[in-house]
Amino acid sequence: MTHTKDDGYVGKVRFTLEGHKSAYEITLHSKKGNEWSYSLNFAAESGIEKEIEAAEERIEEDDELFDALVEAAKSKL
Repeated sequence: MTHTKDDGYVGKVRFTLEGHKSAYEITLHSKKGNEWSYSLNFAAESGIEKEIEAAEERIEEDDELFDALVEAAKSKL
């Protein structure tokens, strides 16, 4: 994760989900470090579209997972 006055906080985390064939990379962004937006991509090559859609849904619904991803990124600041 990096922090600049102009861009705020920007970090990336690679992770896997049980039962998914591909790994993911989430890019997190926050101007002040309290409200986060994100972009989810496959970590390497393209994978199964239904799996990334399921991963996105899980991130949206599972606050503990999302918070863990944010904390993982922040730990590298």
